[in-house]
Amino acid sequence: MTTPPGPNPYQSGPSPYQGDPNPYQTNPPTTPTSPQQPHQQPPPGWPGYPPYYVAAQRTNGLAVASMVLGILWLYWVGSILALIFGYVARNQIRERGEGGGGMATAGIVLGWVGAGTLAAVMFFAFFLNMRY
Repeated sequence: MTTPPGPNPYQSGPSPYQGDPNPYQTNPPTTPTSPQQPHQQPPPGWPGYPPYYVAAQRTNGLAVASMVLGILWLYWVGSILALIFGYVARNQIRERGEGGGGMATAGIVLGWVGAGTLAAVMFFAFFLNMRY
C-alpha cells in the first residue's frame, strides 16, 4: 500500500521573513517644518576651512654651498669656505626662518674636519722636515 504524498516541503508558502521590507523607515512629514533651501553659505565671520597643504620652506643657499664645499674640500680651501658659509647660513636661517639648518651644520662639521686635517698635515710636514 502506498501512502498519500504529504505537503511539498519546497512549495512556497507564507514566509516568516515576509513583512515590512524596511521597518526602520519613517514616513516623511506631510507639512515641512522649514523650507528646503540650496546650499547655504556660513554666516559672516565664520572661519573657513584651513588649507590642507603647507607651502614648502625655502632652503638657504649658503647652507647648501657650505655642505657641498665641506664634502669637496678643494685642497682645504673648500673647508674654510664651508665654515664661513655654514656660520653665516645659520645666522640667516635663524633670522629669516628658512630651512637648511641641517645642511649648514653638516657643512660646519665637515669644514672643521677639513681644517683639522689641514692642521695635522701642516704640523707633521713642519716637524718631519726639521733637521737638528
